[in-house]
Amino acid sequence: MIIVFVIGYACIALEHPLQINKSATALILGAVMWVLLSMGDPSTMPIFSDFQQYLQTNPNGNFASWLSHAPLLEHLGEISEILFFLIGAMTIVELIDSYDGFSIITNNINTTKKTSLLWIIALLSFFMSAILDNLTTSIVMVALLRKLILDKEDRWFYAGMVIVAANAGGAWSPIGDVTTIMLWIAGKVSAQNIIVMTFLSSLVSLLVPLLILSLTMKGNVRRPEGIKGGKEVCLSKSESKFILFLGVGTLLFVPVFKSITHLPPYLGMLLGLGFMWLVTEILNRKRDEEDQIDLGVSNILKKIDMPSMLFFLGILMAVAAMQTGGQLFALSQSLETIPLEEPNKYYVITSIIGVLSSIVDNVPLVAGAMGMYDFPMDHYFWEFLAYAAGTGGSILIIGSAAGVAVMGMEKIDFIWYLKKISLLAFIGYAAGCGTYIFQKMIHDMLL
Repeated sequence: MIIVFVIGYACIALEHPLQINKSATALILGAVMWVLLSMGDPSTMPIFSDFQQYLQTNPNGNFASWLSHAPLLEHLGEISEILFFLIGAMTIVELIDSYDGFSIITNNINTTKKTSLLWIIALLSFFMSAILDNLTTSIVMVALLRKLILDKEDRWFYAGMVIVAANAGGAWSPIGDVTTIMLWIAGKVSAQNIIVMTFLSSLVSLLVPLLILSLTMKGNVRRPEGIKGGKEVCLSKSESKFILFLGVGTLLFVPVFKSITHLPPYLGMLLGLGFMWLVTEILNRKRDEEDQIDLGVSNILKKIDMPSMLFFLGILMAVAAMQTGGQLFALSQSLETIPLEEPNKYYVITSIIGVLSSIVDNVPLVAGAMGMYDFPMDHYFWEFLAYAAGTGGSILIIGSAAGVAVMGMEKIDFIWYLKKISLLAFIGYAAGCGTYIFQKMIHDMLL
């Protein structure tokens, strides 16, 4: 299973040279891992006692049937919570974009000075990512950059910093990144605590590169001419504003829903999506049939990035198989041999996971860590993991969903990013790690 996982992951990392979509590889990997698991010896796995209990009530049962009715079904339920949450969030964001809501923000950026524009773009990406998620924010901001910057190399540079900013912004919000969503939904962190304990370190990971660039960046950007900043749809400004505030309010409602009802966040997201669907259906009654189709949620659902959803499904299923089979437990035991005392040991382990997330996707790394450790909610390990996995992916352009999206949209070269952005991202990441550790020390002293 480990050999197959490594081979599958290598194919995912080499998606562009191989010209094979990583979603296809992930789906194959997820299915094959469970097939291999079903062929193994259950007596060598940590779930053996549960299997024995199953045989007492089902003497004619076998290992494969138990796997499909117990661990597989349980893991699929947990993964589905994440997928339904993401589908709801992405649909709401696409709905806002269809009503031209984001133009209210982007059309108010008028500066052409490189340094000023960099700070505006970076900070806007940072805070938007916390509300919308880093993948969506990066897509929106690249669309904005095309309206603001003509020169391709300049635009690449700003797009690179959008990746850094969006990943940093997503790391401190419970709904800002897939990995923080995973930790939040699994009950590893609470919404309030993850914001309080990781906001400062995430902000530092962005501010340090921005301050370095402010000392060297000079001049103005050239803007494209003759590109209009709106959609050719009969939308009033008041409608765009209404949908923008309604959509953002819906996304912000999700943590409130969870804290009040104690139900999973995906239910709150689906509730919000249903409400927005209802409101937009009522708004569209006055439009002609063509506009009703264009602005309808049924049409907007077609724009969701389903390949990414299937990638998450496949890779999380593969990791779940390794968790069930005991490989992740074995890995955690080997990491425990690091000759350091707590908490330094777990700071080192988490920092390593953050750097690794720039090479491989942070989703399975966090899923693996969740399977390896059983710390209580809001333990510093989970907080630091949310920061490290979220921001460490910025070190390489393939290390995050935001990076892959921007790379695809702008055709940014891997080597170019490595030369221009990677060192800045690593310096910011290291500074943020130090900030979190220092903040945690002060926090513990005060308590």
